[in-house]
Amino acid sequence: MTKLPLADYMIADKGYDSEPLRIQIREQGSQPMIPRKQNSTVGNDDMDWGLYKYRHLVENLFARLKHFRAIATRYDKLKRNFESTIALACAFIWLPM
Repeated sequence: MTKLPLADYMIADKGYDSEPLRIQIREQGSQPMIPRKQNSTVGNDDMDWGLYKYRHLVENLFARLKHFRAIATRYDKLKRNFESTIALACAFIWLPM
């Protein structure tokens, strides 16, 4: 089993706002980019909102990829065929039509 490379930032939404999770992320050597909930006593002064907006773009891409039925249901059994389908869908999304 291969280990994933260490990320500089852990970006998540408000649903993951808990202090034990923030401590665990810091112990792993990453910096949490998780906005605080509305009722939090600690503010969002340490948030990089520009970096957090990229998370939204990535989530939108996954949502648009799920519009392609073959990707959402994983019709292809072979990894290379599935990756080719994803590449084709990304090309359709990227091209202006």
